[in-house]
Amino acid sequence: MTNITIENLFIILFILLLLSAFFSGAETSLMSVNRYKLKHKFKTGDKSAARVHFLVANPDKTLGLILLMNNFVNILASAISTLIAIQLYGEAGVAISVIILTIVILIFAEVTPKTFAALYPDKIAYPVSWIVYPLMKLFSPIVLVINLIAKVLLRIFGVKPENVNQELLTKDEIKLIVKESSKRIPKSHEDMIVNMLDLEKVKIEDAMIPRSILVAVDINDDLKKISAEILNCKYSRIPIYKNEFNKLLGFLHKRKVIKMLISGGITKEKIISNMNAPYFIPEDTSLTSQLIEFKKERKRIGFVIDEYGDVKGVVTLDDILEEIVGEYRDEDKCRGIIKVKSNVYLIEGAVQIRELNKILGWKISENIAKTVNGYILECLENIPSKGIVFEKDGFIYEMVEVSNNFVNNVKVTKK
Repeated sequence: MTNITIENLFIILFILLLLSAFFSGAETSLMSVNRYKLKHKFKTGDKSAARVHFLVANPDKTLGLILLMNNFVNILASAISTLIAIQLYGEAGVAISVIILTIVILIFAEVTPKTFAALYPDKIAYPVSWIVYPLMKLFSPIVLVINLIAKVLLRIFGVKPENVNQELLTKDEIKLIVKESSKRIPKSHEDMIVNMLDLEKVKIEDAMIPRSILVAVDINDDLKKISAEILNCKYSRIPIYKNEFNKLLGFLHKRKVIKMLISGGITKEKIISNMNAPYFIPEDTSLTSQLIEFKKERKRIGFVIDEYGDVKGVVTLDDILEEIVGEYRDEDKCRGIIKVKSNVYLIEGAVQIRELNKILGWKISENIAKTVNGYILECLENIPSKGIVFEKDGFIYEMVEVSNNFVNNVKVTKK
């Protein structure tokens, strides 16, 4: 090398620094490339994605190759810079060479290319794969030996690389990804995805229509009363029972009522013959499981029962879908919730706290009780009478109607 001119040494050093910067950037870009976009491109048959996928899927080999090349280039650059320094400054030039080269490599061959690659991994990973992939094939024997030595060392410390699988994303991590993508995903879509992820946590009893506000018909009542109740019911499906609600016979769909009216009127015999058999659901069933069961059984409505077999309420397919897409039915949107004026509402005691929070955007504790009536009883620790007022957590509760040990209506004011 002593016959090489100093100008040529500078050119060689410059090329080596460029190669060092290339391998530094390649390392960061390949390890930071967007895995989801990569998988999508790979599945579509993109050739550059296939190369990147191979390199990313074999991180030990990829890192081994890049570090091998980077170290080789940096050591060679150090030797060249030492020759240049000796020719310029003699023996004292060695120390100068070490200081200057360290700064140059750190700034121009490490920090700058790695920072740039971290900011734009997808733009760099695919082009660099054209060079890194062939090098992987060319130097595979050397890389294999390096990896074997590394694995032996890892085993000494109790680490088995083959048993270390890439962890799957948790629900919270998926939520974070969705929220970070909010600029590209409409807010409504973002909410639906998050609601879908939370669906497993929600139980049937949290989404059901409570028994206390259900409109149901006793088949043993007078036919005139039965007809009035059926015709005045605002819901499309009407529960039918005998003597007491727990003795359910089934439910009657409104469209069948129309057919009865056309064919001569409503009779008890026609009601019984046109009823659908009841479908029962345990109260602790998750909404995810029930959504699958509704599809499997081809059902749209079910009666929720507790551990004793008593009916607690009704849940429909629409109730579950609303947990995903949000409220969309006018008949249910303000069910039991009437706005009196700004921040003041008249609320039925049977309304669930969870539904109230969801509709009005409030944050009343859902851990104390399920319904507004239960919440009031737990807070007061006795059965209130009409006119009783109390305040809790920024809300003022005034009893408007109380009967049979149940708070039918309460006026709630948000402070």
